[in-house]
Amino acid sequence: MIRFPRHEGGDVSVVICGAAGQGIQTVEDLLVQVLRVEGYHVFGSREYMSRVRGGNNSTEIRVSSRPVRALVDRIDLLIPLNGGVRANIIERIDEGTIIIGDGEELGTEFAGYEDQFLNAPVLEEARQVGGKVYASVIAAGILAGLFDVSTGPVESYFEKRFGAKGDKIVAQNREALDRGLTMARRLLEKGRFSLAVRPNPQESRIAVNGTDAVGLGALAGGCNLVTAYPMSPASGVLSFMAQKARDFGVVVEQVEDEIAAINWAVGGAYAGARPLVTTSGGGFALMTEGLSLAAVMEAPVVVHLAQRPGPATGMATRTEQADLELALYGGHGEFPRVIFAPGSLGEAFDLTRRAFDLASRFQSPAIVLTDQYFVNSFYDLPPFDVGRELPKSYLVEAGPDYRRYAESPDGISPMAVPGHGEGLVGADSHEHDEVGHVYEDFHLRKRMNDKRLRKAEAIFAETLAPTLIGPDDYRDLVICWGSTRHIVEEALDELDRPGLAMLHFAQVWPLHGDTAGLLGRAERVVAVEGNATAQLARLIRRETGIEIKEKLLNYSGLQFSVEKVREGLRDLLS
Repeated sequence: MIRFPRHEGGDVSVVICGAAGQGIQTVEDLLVQVLRVEGYHVFGSREYMSRVRGGNNSTEIRVSSRPVRALVDRIDLLIPLNGGVRANIIERIDEGTIIIGDGEELGTEFAGYEDQFLNAPVLEEARQVGGKVYASVIAAGILAGLFDVSTGPVESYFEKRFGAKGDKIVAQNREALDRGLTMARRLLEKGRFSLAVRPNPQESRIAVNGTDAVGLGALAGGCNLVTAYPMSPASGVLSFMAQKARDFGVVVEQVEDEIAAINWAVGGAYAGARPLVTTSGGGFALMTEGLSLAAVMEAPVVVHLAQRPGPATGMATRTEQADLELALYGGHGEFPRVIFAPGSLGEAFDLTRRAFDLASRFQSPAIVLTDQYFVNSFYDLPPFDVGRELPKSYLVEAGPDYRRYAESPDGISPMAVPGHGEGLVGADSHEHDEVGHVYEDFHLRKRMNDKRLRKAEAIFAETLAPTLIGPDDYRDLVICWGSTRHIVEEALDELDRPGLAMLHFAQVWPLHGDTAGLLGRAERVVAVEGNATAQLARLIRRETGIEIKEKLLNYSGLQFSVEKVREGLRDLLS
């Protein structure tokens, strides 16, 4: 008998895979909500191919009695709903993996794993309910039965999700669920395995993904205008904001292209809006001229840049951390900007909200860097602290002598909007004087450029320090940024090496003033990054003179796993 959990972490890793359109997301949504209500901690990460139909998509769900927040390679339970399982899933099967599937449907696909294969006629049962589409619900029923969850929350889920489609659809989903629960009882009776993970009920926990966290942070930051052209993996934020638009008074516009998206946002900011543009690397590349327009107009714009592999279209539905330098250097000319790279869902909420405040206060672009893995991963956590105060407005009334670009010691000019006061609110894409009139004056050019660049000093004073996790008296230090935070953290826990710590950068520009000191205290420093050229390590060398020679890099299109980071660090630090 295999008893789960089968490792010290105390969780069960379940992978469900099937064709696009086969309902994998339904299984994921149902299990996350139901298991959370039952008191389990959950983590999930979705992997999908760049196809509307066909191919094979998957979701990994870790179920635990303690918080889990990172991707693992280990598969304890594999449930394939059809054939054509991808090689990168097959490669993760080991001697402890139990495979539950329809033997007739899968044929010889799992030849060699007969001792680990439990036949469950999912497809045949689905046909009896009403069609193959119900296979995913039967799979959810199997898992609900294995974890011994009550059926009440499951039925409530079906009522909420499918109620609008009529009583027949709800009834068929319930029947599919019941068939899955029956299969689970039969599998447990065979005595091949048991699940020892137990729920740990806690009050006030929510389950959200990276898309939700960014969107909620934007709303908390006062976002009232969203412009975008759909592009994976950033489109989820556009959809989320569109769903919330009516409730929060947000204008959401899907425009004709990325150039229109950034220009809409700049125009909205000129009129007093707090705009968000959401895109991926290829879209951001088209927006860089508009980003420079925002800089010279001093229009507060926030851009959410969800990274994926390039160059060009690259791998449209996969993940990478290769756009840091694009975000840092995108746009012509010299101007200040802020770049955040949240590593947790809590940071995504807080830093997106902070991006809106800083953009509005300093009248400079702010960028939130995520990636495909981050926006499509989810876990349970306490509700975000929204606070009682509304987002602060930095707008002023334009008096008779108002000058939009008036000189100031910190470079921040008073910002008014047209129609609010008597004064003229100027703006121009050319170099201009304090009022906004265009002059080709070389002394004026230097003075206005210096004024804008002075804001960098004020922005630097607000820079967030990187997060140190581990002992203060470290000898070995691992640096990382963005979405690798929880993965590296769990890998270091498993290594359990004295004197080993990690430094996570959730703000990657400007770098905090303590960066050199923190790195200088270590005997050895290793950079862990999801790109081929160690972009953060290069930035650190440029800013501090410290060269990080040891690097653990990943740029396959798949996210780092805890195991790969653990073993990679073990080799580098041996």
